[in-house]
Amino acid sequence: MTLFGHDSAIEAFRAALDRGTLHHAWLLAGPKGVGKAMFADLAAQRVLAQAAAPDGLGEGLAVAENHPTAQLIKAGSHPDLRKLVRLPRDRKPEELARNITVDQVRGIQSLFATTPSMSDWRAVVIDAIDDLERPAANALLKNLEEPPPNCVFLLVCHSPGRILPTIRSRCRTLKFSRLSDDVMTSAIAQAEPDMDAEERTALVRIGNGAPGQALQYAGLDIAELDSAIAALIAKGDRGNGARAALAQSLALKKAQPRYEAFLDRAPSAIAAHARTLEGRALENALDAWEEARSLAGGALRLSLDPQSTVFTLAGLLASLHEPRHDA
Repeated sequence: MTLFGHDSAIEAFRAALDRGTLHHAWLLAGPKGVGKAMFADLAAQRVLAQAAAPDGLGEGLAVAENHPTAQLIKAGSHPDLRKLVRLPRDRKPEELARNITVDQVRGIQSLFATTPSMSDWRAVVIDAIDDLERPAANALLKNLEEPPPNCVFLLVCHSPGRILPTIRSRCRTLKFSRLSDDVMTSAIAQAEPDMDAEERTALVRIGNGAPGQALQYAGLDIAELDSAIAALIAKGDRGNGARAALAQSLALKKAQPRYEAFLDRAPSAIAAHARTLEGRALENALDAWEEARSLAGGALRLSLDPQSTVFTLAGLLASLHEPRHDA
């Protein structure tokens, strides 16, 4: 896998690795979906591979697929690597837990209880540090204050200002920015090589420089969904026929992914339209956006009826064209 658009971060990490001055903790900071998690995985793999068998490694963070380190990591069995993510819920395995727990963080102590197996180095990836519950953050801080020898922590972070300052101060920060449309196109093409050009173009448009975010919509015909949203804004829906049809189509069980995409897209569309307005029209649009954001944000958490939710949101979209009516 190629990491697109972050050459400066790769160069900075490689320079420290090759000079033997690798900082023990790296804060990978930037918007969601721009490639921070992929960087963390590739960087951890490169550190372990370069320490174990450095011959024949490629440029940047590249490690050949047949390298022993790469094969062990792919199999999920590398003894010197730990990765912490949110785990599936016990009772609802289709959902992820809200946080990375303190027990998960304490669990990495087993990595440090014995000598490394494949080389002198170990690596810990946390995706994302924003998800640590407070006791877990405090437990991690102890490791960062007294780091084990020859261990690198790679901490994916979406909001650096919200993590403990004491953690942030013990890390070297690498900043990750949103990607250009050309780079987005390449990243999406690599992830979904069989995707048709029209869908890829639509994902680049809605991804806002974050391929990981855009790929959440792959296969959902987002161009058609955005067209329906745009039509409600442009034409309104006096007879309620358009929003009733949309609500019915998105309420089907098989339409759940498109329903979730609509929950995300509708408030964003209202916000984008509001930026073109002024005066009373702007005030009305901002009111609609606040209501849409609140409704969409709680729809899944509160298990709201999808058909009623879509009907109401579609009404808010239509209200941007015509005087507001109660749903």
